[in-house]
Amino acid sequence: MKDWPLWEVFIRSKNGLHHKHAGSLHAADAQMAIENARDVYTRRNEGNSIWVVKSTDIVASDPEDGDMLFEAAKSKIYRHPTFYQLPDEVNNM
Repeated sequence: MKDWPLWEVFIRSKNGLHHKHAGSLHAADAQMAIENARDVYTRRNEGNSIWVVKSTDIVASDPEDGDMLFEAAKSKIYRHPTFYQLPDEVNNM
């Protein structure tokens, strides 16, 4: 078990919503990771979809580079949803 890779687990609680990071676990392969994730993170039927990703396959930006990385988006305020009114019928936005 010590040599098993670390997997990151993402759970979607219901259709139409996004997957959320639930935690991490060690497993020998992807199938075992899904089964273990089901047993550990959805004991009370909290989810309807599970994603598992090897931790070594995740690439992330450095928080130190945040200003440089996201500066261009700050000047494009029209891309922010603050200008739009959503109808009451829209759920899970």
